[in-house]
Amino acid sequence: MDKIFYGATAFLTVAAVVVEFLHAPVLIIFVLAALALIGLAWVLGQATEALGSHTGPRIGGILNATFGNAAELIITIFALSAGLTTVVKAAIIGSVIGNVLLVLGASILVGGIKNGTQKFSQPIASANSSMLAIVAISLALPTIFSATAPKESAQAAQHLSIGVALILVILYILSLVFYFRNPESPAGSEEEEAPAFGAKASLGLLVISTVAVSYVSEIFVGAIEPLVKEVGISELFIGVILVPIVGNIAEHVVGVRLAYKNKIEFSIFTSVGSSLQVALLVTPVLVFLGPFLGHPLVLTFSTLELGALGAAVIVAAIISLDGESNWLEGVMLCSVYAIAALAFFFSP
Repeated sequence: MDKIFYGATAFLTVAAVVVEFLHAPVLIIFVLAALALIGLAWVLGQATEALGSHTGPRIGGILNATFGNAAELIITIFALSAGLTTVVKAAIIGSVIGNVLLVLGASILVGGIKNGTQKFSQPIASANSSMLAIVAISLALPTIFSATAPKESAQAAQHLSIGVALILVILYILSLVFYFRNPESPAGSEEEEAPAFGAKASLGLLVISTVAVSYVSEIFVGAIEPLVKEVGISELFIGVILVPIVGNIAEHVVGVRLAYKNKIEFSIFTSVGSSLQVALLVTPVLVFLGPFLGHPLVLTFSTLELGALGAAVIVAAIISLDGESNWLEGVMLCSVYAIAALAFFFSP
């Protein structure tokens, strides 16, 4: 099965390059590039996981924590370089709510149907909820500052965003220390599986897949503006819904599969951990790179984006703080995500 998936990914990658070279219709270019990126993101995750298995649990955990959202980071860097700041900021919000609502919801739904009520660590759930609340506050305050401050303080808003990004990076490092040292954390107790590749092969695959993701990301991002003009779909919807799905679908599948196997703690760690990684690591990296790419990224968001983020954090906290889950709670999370997706689809 894996060989078929690798072959399909290689075919889609070549197809995306060919149709872009032939100047095919923008919708075809966008769809093929998106499908290729989904496969490449999965390959990149497989290579990272295999390399981590050869380096030991601690370094492996750091590798997975660092490169877990590498595909999405590369996509958003190209989008930022192209000046698509609306797409980039929407992708940040979309990744958080997508993992917290859709992925966690689907995992709890599938796990609940298969295994009934599932239990997980309340301290870890509480720590995740607290961290998500801090993320929501960190992303909301620069927006409030920009809305209430004089127009002349635009430079101050940029400096505030850089300061917030620095604090988020520090918080991310400290959260890694907590999770890897906490004996109850799935990060420090997950069962080891035999790596799919040797150390050199894993490193080679990691390099090749990263280069391929970079090249196809440029094609994908280049098709966004023409697609918006031709089809009429908004940049906000592309950023909130499509980019996170393309960049993170491999992790999404892993989270659902773990819940199906009754490993709900690992599943929650995968979905919520991915949200936190985007907010605490990917976002600061984009803020720091913005000035060098000629497009500073100011952490100001629309009311709809912050409303969706706040709803995701509140609903996830209410559902997870009791330390157990059932399929109906999964339906609730997925329903909130569907409502948010509809709102972003109809947003101008």
